[in-house]
Amino acid sequence: MSHVAARVGLVLDISGSMQPLYKNGTVQEVVERILAVACKFDDNATLDIWIYDNEFSRLNAATERDFDQYVVRNILNNNNIHKFGRNNEPPVMEDVIRKYTIEKDSSIPAFIIFINDGGVLKSIKKVIVEASLKPLFWQFVGIGDSDFEVLKKLDTMEGRIVDNANFIHIKDIASVSDEILYNQLLNEFPLWLKAATDKGIIRK
Repeated sequence: MSHVAARVGLVLDISGSMQPLYKNGTVQEVVERILAVACKFDDNATLDIWIYDNEFSRLNAATERDFDQYVVRNILNNNNIHKFGRNNEPPVMEDVIRKYTIEKDSSIPAFIIFINDGGVLKSIKKVIVEASLKPLFWQFVGIGDSDFEVLKKLDTMEGRIVDNANFIHIKDIASVSDEILYNQLLNEFPLWLKAATDKGIIRK
């Protein structure tokens, strides 16, 4: 994948159950490790970031120049964003789609890493099915101890022109080596790139 170009986005769950992971530095580590993916794929070496609970916010992109203390500076100390409420995934997913396919439409596909620590609304299925016609791949990452019932069924979801989503469960992301983390994160992305190109979803 050394020649792959992709825009990289990170969506962070900030519902109430995530509060300890923001306070103990886990989410900051997630930002730093996902930024490494963005620096590899993204032509501007930037990581687009969203957070969501029952509302959502687009945040300033993270770069190698300003990732230090990103979470404290842009999230925990930011009084303009809603945090630690209940979860509602479809609105933030629709905003991600809007950014990459309408506002900043491009022939370069988008690789979206979606961090969640528990149940997601079943209505995400409709969003994912409709987005299968668009050049976006959703990599869901479950952290913590939940059963992730909805996300485990992503690979068998019907009605899509291509399989545009994958789910991995990493109970403790801080204990996983870079090699294992990146292998798991990027396992299905190249398969989707080929399938989406073959179907004309990604413009050559």
